Amino acid sequence: MLTGGPSYWFHAIGGLPRPRPALPGSTDVDVAIVGGGFTGLWTAYYLKRADPALRICILESEVCGFGASGRNGGWVCGAVAGFGDTRSQAAIDDAVDEIGRVASAEQIACDYHKGGAVHVVTAAAQLPLMRDRPGWLEAAELDGRIRVAGALGGVFEPNYARVQPAALARGLADVVERLGVGVYEATPVASIASGVARTAHGDVRASWVIRATEGYTPQLRGAPPRALIPLRSTMIVTEPLPEAAWEEIGWRDAELVHDAAHSYVYIQRTADGRIAIGGRGRPYYFGSGHDSYGEVETWAIDRLATKLHELWPATREVGIAHGWSGVFAAQRDWKQTVAADRATGMAWAGGYVGVGVCAANLSARVLADLVRGEESDLVTLPFVNREQPRDWEPEPLRYLGANLVYRLFRLADQEERRTGKPSRLGDLATKISGWGHRAPAGE
Repeated sequence: MLTGGPSYWFHAIGGLPRPRPALPGSTDVDVAIVGGGFTGLWTAYYLKRADPALRICILESEVCGFGASGRNGGWVCGAVAGFGDTRSQAAIDDAVDEIGRVASAEQIACDYHKGGAVHVVTAAAQLPLMRDRPGWLEAAELDGRIRVAGALGGVFEPNYARVQPAALARGLADVVERLGVGVYEATPVASIASGVARTAHGDVRASWVIRATEGYTPQLRGAPPRALIPLRSTMIVTEPLPEAAWEEIGWRDAELVHDAAHSYVYIQRTADGRIAIGGRGRPYYFGSGHDSYGEVETWAIDRLATKLHELWPATREVGIAHGWSGVFAAQRDWKQTVAADRATGMAWAGGYVGVGVCAANLSARVLADLVRGEESDLVTLPFVNREQPRDWEPEPLRYLGANLVYRLFRLADQEERRTGKPSRLGDLATKISGWGHRAPAGE
């Protein structure tokens, strides 16, 4: 079994690529984008498509997609963190299809497949929260889609899609480079300020500096150090399942699968016949740190494998091929933000709380309109230029709180399985964190 590196998704497309050339020296551009993940790549794409004359560069410390964009569960998830209003929902629903449209138009081979998602109820305590939702499936109806051991039913939502995230990120990087965007990898940004991004290779002077660093933001000088907290998620992927196992499981339309537990898992059937499942491992590094190369704890891999085998006993004889970890970011109120200040030329987007594969596309289109001064419907969405929440607590409170919340969620699941009733521990964890933890995940 491989671990780290940073993900199976990169392994499947030939491994972590050699970095593109670094920034060759100081330069002047119209837009400097710090971070080569989905937010930065999509922003460059929409800006360049709207105005080919714009001088744009992306500054990436590793390779494009190295962070969360190449390590997630591949959920193109129709959800905006913290915003369920009609306009935000319509905009994110459109983004699900937009990703597929661009992948097709730009010939990005990323296994995009819109099969919807099933949120599976595996404990009686979860029924009151799920049974009245639109798309409810009784157990027999769920079995007609996918057979999950012990499932009491589930909720089907059609507006979700699967994607191979590293292939999408690398494909986007190739596309924007062909459009004339300067993509500089192996170029860590030391600090940002109005009008400039500073690197060891030189300064990039720009009318706009866009921060697209998500969970890596706390280490960037010039960015608010406690506005975002990086939280870790762990993933594993199996070896290809034999046909007999798929016959037992069903799952023919490759729906995404998410369970309704407090300590939930998020799952996809991959295009090459594997199961990729993610969830919580070690939740947080002290001081808002992050891993260096996707390293993952053995106990976290074992916990996910155990959950996989509980849901589908047919996987017990199938090996685990790869395990890895990554970080996603959250603001203190667990809501996402897109913001731009014309006076300073500073802009940013993030706080996706694990649903960033799709939310980054929507946020990038908002950023592109804000930078270009377009008075579009997108720039008036409620998460745009909103009042910012308070900062996360200083250490060690941040470390203690993050670990306490995850511990409480696990205890709540244990209590609910034992009693069959909703646990107050889950409510307590939600109150401490502010996290709507049973919302669908797309990490």
